[in-house]
Amino acid sequence: MRANPPDLHMLNLVVTDMSASLEFYRRLGVTVPDGDEDPGVHVQLRMPNGFSLELDTPESARVWHAGWREDPESVSVVVGFSLPDREAVDNRYAELIATGYRGRQPPFDAFWGARYAIVADPDGNDVGLMSPIDDARRTWPPVETPDR
Repeated sequence: MRANPPDLHMLNLVVTDMSASLEFYRRLGVTVPDGDEDPGVHVQLRMPNGFSLELDTPESARVWHAGWREDPESVSVVVGFSLPDREAVDNRYAELIATGYRGRQPPFDAFWGARYAIVADPDGNDVGLMSPIDDARRTWPPVETPDR
């Protein structure tokens, strides 16, 4: 093991509509700064555990990412959020879908012992919703697979 392993502390997402993205993450339950004014080209969302979700518009991304391309096929990422329990995964997924967001993966009991679902944010980024892992629910090989 390395002496000083890296610690994941931030994820940057490039978004096309900052206001729509902020509304999505607000509905997800993330603390989003209030503001009726223009949110600008960059917003930092700090999580209670210190992790930072950074939202940037394409013009902002070009400033810090020399290789930024606006090709939607060039990036594949799932932003993972922990929820307090299995029921919270089902409820939050249902709330987001009922509000018009697109479900990518309905909630299911994952082989690693968690309840898991994926919903798309306004820019099509995959957002994972996961309950705590319950060792008693682990299965190998997987018994239930996600419905596609």
